[in-house]
Amino acid sequence: MSWFILVAGIALWWGGHLFKRLAPDLRAGLGTAGKGIAAAVIVAGLVLMVIGYRGAPHVNVWFPPLWTVHLTNLLMLIAVGFFAISHSKGSMRGRFRHPQLIAVKTWAVAHLIVNGDLAAIILFGGLLAWAVVEVITINRAEPDWTAPAPGPASRDAITVAVTAVGFAGIAAIHAWLGVWPFPGGM
Repeated sequence: MSWFILVAGIALWWGGHLFKRLAPDLRAGLGTAGKGIAAAVIVAGLVLMVIGYRGAPHVNVWFPPLWTVHLTNLLMLIAVGFFAISHSKGSMRGRFRHPQLIAVKTWAVAHLIVNGDLAAIILFGGLLAWAVVEVITINRAEPDWTAPAPGPASRDAITVAVTAVGFAGIAAIHAWLGVWPFPGGM
């Protein structure tokens, strides 16, 4: 049952995010209520992904070497940085069209590298595929992108600080959940 819940969660995540692009007339016809519906579907998908992933039996597909933890942590720092850039007013924001989706793709790859179990492959692989499809869909729907004007470089310090705090927070949450994200013991 956990496998079904996991896959259903991923499907809801995909559907909620792609709804606007795949059914624009239907989405527009719903007006502002459509935003709430899409948000509810996305949140439901997130909840089901967590429940399904945590409940799925551990089925090893491959055994990641210990050094992948270091690579994963580096990629996670980069992912958090891209997410911070997406909200930044600094000079980096205009350099990337889809910084949040770059963050999701980097996050997913990082987790695929360090987790060799079937549930992780389904979860992180499904979200990586979604982010790739989302970028393609957006780029096709809106081929002419104008980069926002870069802000002052001094604002990049805020982005760096947000990245450090965000990374530390994510590490703390992993530790709280019993998944120590660094090599060695606690």
